[in-house]
Amino acid sequence: MEDKQFHKKLRKLIVDYIVAGYETLKQFPSDEKYGMTSQCKRALVSIFLNYTEGYARISKGVTKNLYEIAYGSLKESIGVFFLATKMYFIPTKNYISLFNQKEEIAKMLWKSIEGIEQDKKIK
Repeated sequence: MEDKQFHKKLRKLIVDYIVAGYETLKQFPSDEKYGMTSQCKRALVSIFLNYTEGYARISKGVTKNLYEIAYGSLKESIGVFFLATKMYFIPTKNYISLFNQKEEIAKMLWKSIEGIEQDKKIK
C-alpha cells in the first residue's frame, strides 16, 4: 500500500476537486436540480467516500473494489461536466480546469489499483 503522504495528497486532491465541482454546479440551471446536478453531487461525494473507505479496509480485494468504484465515480462526474459544456451550462474553461484536476486524481487512483494487483501477483 502507498505511503501516508501519497494518501494525504490524493485525499486533498479529491477534496479540492469536489469543492470545485460543487462550485461549478452552482452555475447549472435550476431545472437541473434533480437531474444532472443531483447525479453529479452523488458521484463527487462517492469519490471521496469510496476512496476513504477503501483505504481503511484490511482486505486488498475490498480495497481494490472500493478504489475502482471511486475511479468510476470520478469518470462519471467529469462526464456530467462535459455534457454541461455541450449544453452551455458552464464555460469550456471551467470544464478544462476540472478535467485537469480529474486527470491527476485518476492517475493516482489507478496507481493505487495497480499496486494492489501487483501485491496479489507477488503472493
